[in-house]
Amino acid sequence: MTTAAVESLLARAEQLLARLESVLPHAPAAPDWAASTAFRYRRRGSAGVLEPVRHVATIRLADLKEVEPQKERLLRNTEQFVGGRGANNVLLTGARGTGKSSLIKACLNEFAPQGLRLIEVDKAELIDLPDIVDLVAERPERFVIFCDDLSFDEGEPGYKALKSMLDGSVSQASDNVLIYATSNRRHLLPEYMAENLSYQHTADGEVHPGEVIEEKISLSERFGLWISFYPFTQKEYLAIVAQWLRSFGVGEAAIAAARQESLVWALERGSRSGRVAQQFARDYAGRHAGG
Repeated sequence: MTTAAVESLLARAEQLLARLESVLPHAPAAPDWAASTAFRYRRRGSAGVLEPVRHVATIRLADLKEVEPQKERLLRNTEQFVGGRGANNVLLTGARGTGKSSLIKACLNEFAPQGLRLIEVDKAELIDLPDIVDLVAERPERFVIFCDDLSFDEGEPGYKALKSMLDGSVSQASDNVLIYATSNRRHLLPEYMAENLSYQHTADGEVHPGEVIEEKISLSERFGLWISFYPFTQKEYLAIVAQWLRSFGVGEAAIAAARQESLVWALERGSRSGRVAQQFARDYAGRHAGG
């Protein structure tokens, strides 16, 4: 083979390698850790990117009302984690709009001065969890990987990645990483009526779930701490409305006058959630600004 032919072959090989590098997945690059206390993980082509959140939600623990038991449990777990003591991965489940995500953000603001950082990861990107954990493993900060509104359909790749991470596999998280996830359903996978047929009934009256049910329960069980949220009563809803109105600068007399209107607002939306209370308060404060 002539020298020219060899050079041509090498050039073509280099071009092929360049094309392969452009499509093969790349480990995420380290961001500017000083740019924020919260980061979002995003796929950009074949590479994963940790993007600093420029405007982190300012919600504080004191802003969250009528969830004191849930607040106390998550606060204690996060305090243990930040202090380098034993702490658990957490699954927050229950009614929509009851403060699950807000509580995690409030904990970030509470403990950020002590080195807590948050990385938000969409369920579609959970397959990259090992790369994210490797990236932060040697950092001095403590990281909460935040998965919001988490649920899976059958066969989604992120399911197995999360399960392996929670289960303590070869790619388990380092001791400066915890996973906090929120979901409207506790078992995270869809459940079907036909699956009830797999239950086994023993002679002594015990009921044992079949393998399909066991598999669907198993992911949730890998979270060491479950925190459940429940729909608010009318009294609790009104207390949350009042708290939000105060945060928007509405006076006590106007808050009392807004009571009936806030109930109608909730009735129209079919929910007395904290989210609905906040939306009403924002609208009411905007309409009565300067009044």
